[in-house]
Amino acid sequence: MSRIGRMPVVLPKGVDVEIKGSSVRVKGPKGELHRVFPASLDIALEEGSIVVRRPSDESRYRALHGMTRALLNNMVQGVSKGFERILEVNGVGYRAEVQGKNLVLYVGYSHPVTMEPPVGISFDWDARTRQIKVMGYDKEMVGQVAANIRKVRPPEPYQGKGIKYLEEKIRRKAGKSGKV
Repeated sequence: MSRIGRMPVVLPKGVDVEIKGSSVRVKGPKGELHRVFPASLDIALEEGSIVVRRPSDESRYRALHGMTRALLNNMVQGVSKGFERILEVNGVGYRAEVQGKNLVLYVGYSHPVTMEPPVGISFDWDARTRQIKVMGYDKEMVGQVAANIRKVRPPEPYQGKGIKYLEEKIRRKAGKSGKV
């Protein structure tokens, strides 16, 4: 049986869960998330935690079992604590700033690039460490917005300029070598 799927999702204080069939709505201090899961899995609320059970040991149910539990855990963690993703801006003259809710990137183009946050997402810019913080309660949305920001100017391997994730390592390449 799936080790991840077997573990119950413990509900912290202030988080309310509503389960109707295969539809789950999680509400907490940061926001509210709703998701529909496969009807073949049994999702139940037992003793202050969410438990996921599968009908048999078929491979498709085993795969769905762990994934469903992980998605439920992300929903509960998101509405209670929230998620954040940190990006780093490297390059001479490269910078960003937050204007109202929007993030404005100055990354070597002839014009600034403005990114509007979707509902539930907020940006923070630290000029001293040159880091962009993407914060929100939906883990998928936070990751997608961070990927879209990185896509504006991906890091290049020769000089290392661009926007990269904080934990990302850029493999550097040697430049041209002259004749000997």
